Amino acid sequence: MTYTMKREAVFQESLEDNKVRCLLCPHKCVIEEGKVGICGVRKNVKGTLYSLNYGEISSMAMDPMEKKPLFHFRPGEAVLSIGSWGCNMRCPFCQNWQISKERPPVNRTTPNQLIQTALEYGSNAIAYTYSEPVVMYEFMLDTARIALKEGLYNIMVTNGYIEKEPLKLLLNYIHAANIDLKAFDDKTYRKLGGALESVKETIKYAYERGIHIELTTLVVPGDNDDPNLFEEEVKWIASIDRKIPLHITRYFPNYRYTRPPTPVNTLISFWNIAKRYLDFVYIGNVGLNNRYESTYCPKCGALVIERQGYDIRFVNFKDGACSKCGTEIARYE
Repeated sequence: MTYTMKREAVFQESLEDNKVRCLLCPHKCVIEEGKVGICGVRKNVKGTLYSLNYGEISSMAMDPMEKKPLFHFRPGEAVLSIGSWGCNMRCPFCQNWQISKERPPVNRTTPNQLIQTALEYGSNAIAYTYSEPVVMYEFMLDTARIALKEGLYNIMVTNGYIEKEPLKLLLNYIHAANIDLKAFDDKTYRKLGGALESVKETIKYAYERGIHIELTTLVVPGDNDDPNLFEEEVKWIASIDRKIPLHITRYFPNYRYTRPPTPVNTLISFWNIAKRYLDFVYIGNVGLNNRYESTYCPKCGALVIERQGYDIRFVNFKDGACSKCGTEIARYE
């Protein structure tokens, strides 16, 4: 293995017999020499843990902020979005399995080169997305530090499966995050290769740190489509803050799952449940009536941002607030 940009893992522990323990995520993989952890991108080389995907970019594009999805952070802007490869979970319905489960073709870059690309494209932010950004931790951390100095915002789209200390360090440089809340029972989470309580802790801690948080639940028939569990989920979100936006998205068969797509009626039913507890709830990946994509003021009910797919129109919106009653709607850091 040749490392074009060799980078030691920030969080690791040396063990006997040249083994090493990765301390990045709750798996805490104990990795023998020459082997990789569950994520496939962190390798023990002679008793030291290295990132295999440092600076390896599998995907890059200027995306609408709404595609992350982030509906309440700098709405209407485009953001330079990048992804690498690898993942620390094993969802059998993965929508990005070509880069999360396999080693794809990549272009190599450095943090400084990536910042320059963002500036050249006129982007105010960099989004770490597509594949799981937690497992490209070192590259994301290095880039985010420089981006902040250059006046750029940092956005993370993540499964939230990360240990507290790495998260604590990273959030010094992150402004917004969309976090997957994949289910609300630990049995399902274990099937997907994660743990519910760990993800809940990530969400709570990021919120307490003042990070702009939006959540996404992909509703998969037979896995997490129990309405009673979903109601428990939205009640828990509301216990943190009823203003946290929730995106309910439609599953389509992919990777190892051939089940039919989520029934639209299920998504609408879940939307109705969530609206009893949360101010901002959206249905994605469907193309329904824009009632389910648009933002309405939770105080006066005025239409504030009208959406149809990624086309948005500001209606009663000024300086991040409802122009009818002044209620805060979106954050502009």
